[in-house]
Amino acid sequence: MKNVLFVCSQNRLRSPTAEQVFSTRRDIEVASAGTNHNADNPLTHELVAWADIIFVMEKTHRAKLQKKYKASLKKARVICLDIPDDYEFMDPELVRLLEAKVARYLG
Repeated sequence: MKNVLFVCSQNRLRSPTAEQVFSTRRDIEVASAGTNHNADNPLTHELVAWADIIFVMEKTHRAKLQKKYKASLKKARVICLDIPDDYEFMDPELVRLLEAKVARYLG
């Protein structure tokens, strides 16, 4: 079983949507977090170390991840989905985007 982490800035819209969309899959464990210090679920070294695959929503998230959590990033593959902060939680268009972009990596 793979551990999959979804990361955005605040962990309020994009990454929690992704976590919910993929939470029903039996072949992966999912979690989500935010890069900002005041995120609903802030990113931690433990979460980064736990993950096999980390999906970030924007390049800025990848940069923060690689700068602040480099020591914990030993095994995780980091993939940028290039999804801007233009969507509400569970927005149908966001769900479609996530399913299309993540499917190529998870099958």
